[in-house]
Amino acid sequence: MTTPTTAHGTFAGVDHIGVGVTDMERSLRFYATLGFTDVAFDVTTDLPGLAAVTGRERTSARVVLVRSANATPLGPGALKLVQTLDRPPAPAPAGQAWGELGICEICLHVKDQPAMYRRLTEELGAASLMEPDESLVPPLDTRCSMSYVADPDGAKIEIIDWADLQQGWPAEPGIQGVNHVAFGVADIERSRAFYRQLGFSGQLFETDGQLPSMDPWFLPRTPPSQRMMLLTSPYGAGMEPVQHTPPSPDMRGDWGHVGPYEFAIAVRSIERAIEHLTAIGTEILGSPHEVDLGGGASWRYAYFRDPDDLYVYVTEVRA
Repeated sequence: MTTPTTAHGTFAGVDHIGVGVTDMERSLRFYATLGFTDVAFDVTTDLPGLAAVTGRERTSARVVLVRSANATPLGPGALKLVQTLDRPPAPAPAGQAWGELGICEICLHVKDQPAMYRRLTEELGAASLMEPDESLVPPLDTRCSMSYVADPDGAKIEIIDWADLQQGWPAEPGIQGVNHVAFGVADIERSRAFYRQLGFSGQLFETDGQLPSMDPWFLPRTPPSQRMMLLTSPYGAGMEPVQHTPPSPDMRGDWGHVGPYEFAIAVRSIERAIEHLTAIGTEILGSPHEVDLGGGASWRYAYFRDPDDLYVYVTEVRA
């Protein structure tokens, strides 16, 4: 008989990716065209408990959590758009390409990826960062089709179609929701071991080598070798840690910088999540904090120190 652990049933996959924006209304319009029209909350406030993360006693921001109206099991995650108000939004780390230490991208799952890429670039005016490409990823030769576009602030958005996995799902063509967050790490085995303790028990693929389609992003640097894997949770969106060889510059940047800068893991009980994180030796960056959303609803969160000191937190939203 398997003995239940503190983590069992508490952690529920990646809930959302935090994205810094310079013009909230413009970004809301853009992501609405991608189907993110379900506003979970929209608050303008001084965010509590961020001093250990930001290095500042006060952080004022407008925060809007948007979910896809077309979410599926392959695109269950959300986006949290953040515009800092007490100071101009910090710029994205200079020279960031993909896979350096820090958050790489927003990855959205889509059915019929080439058609969506054409619509985004030809009809909606999104800048193209990578044209559609299809490959079979090891170890199971899972068919994957992907391309990249930019959001209004230049953030990298991967649109991916796990075509073999999607067969049988009754989804209409188009974007569904967040499939995974990608982030650079220093030791991918260490990251895999850590996040398995937080419920990321599955793994869809693992690759190691260079990706020629990404080479232009690294110029004038020599593109590194990239080892990456997609870790999955049965409850929410997944995560894609990436390790560069040789190591690339640190691109974590400031909290709230323009583009993707953090991600949140959903929990059913923030107290039990913190209990588990503490039991496995993880430092909690301050006590849990709560933002009153009105009408009896609340947003609770607690940042913790992952193996690479990324901006990561557990979150519990009570409606």
